[in-house]
Amino acid sequence: MNRMNNILNAARLDAALVKPYFRSICFTLLLPLVFTAINRSLFTGVSFAMCFIAMTSGYTFSIAEKNNMDRLFGILPVQKSSLVLGRYLFILAMGLLALTVSLIGQPLVLRALGESVAFADILTAALAGLFLFTLYTVFQIPGYYRLGSIRGRVFMYIPVAGFLAILLFFRGPQTGSSALAAALRSPASLAVFVIALTIIMYAASIIASIRIVRQKES
Repeated sequence: MNRMNNILNAARLDAALVKPYFRSICFTLLLPLVFTAINRSLFTGVSFAMCFIAMTSGYTFSIAEKNNMDRLFGILPVQKSSLVLGRYLFILAMGLLALTVSLIGQPLVLRALGESVAFADILTAALAGLFLFTLYTVFQIPGYYRLGSIRGRVFMYIPVAGFLAILLFFRGPQTGSSALAAALRSPASLAVFVIALTIIMYAASIIASIRIVRQKES
């Protein structure tokens, strides 16, 4: 119970660190609505949203590094693994918030423009958004722990590369529709697979980050 409280407090500390950037984060959540209206695609709109919110995962690292907060973290009576887990929890909460806003707002925008949005479209976009955010952040976070926010700035562009890859893959309507149709043949199996893969990837990423932090201490 005490460990869980430490993890939650670490997540709250990260939330306090990024509070000055709240307006820019809100803008990040709203900008994909415009992209969806232009592109008329829920799938690419959600992908765009998760790309942008993943790029904010470096905020806590850059703020902590700028204010030399490693000394504070070093004297806190909390295990380093709890601080790492708290940071993952905060970043994941940001991702789920962006995904929720996107799945509510973007279908409303599309329907207001006369586009039909089926439940299958929302399910596919949700699973794709979750997977993409996971894929982005499981590499970004250990990279920031290893190199810091300045030297590890290259990891910020992983989401951009991933989003461009999605656009290139789905630029052909036949390619995109056939891929979505294949994925939706068994929605339940797809959901289980994506969630299980998300858990496995985050577990591996967390273990890597904890090892990096402990190696820096020794």
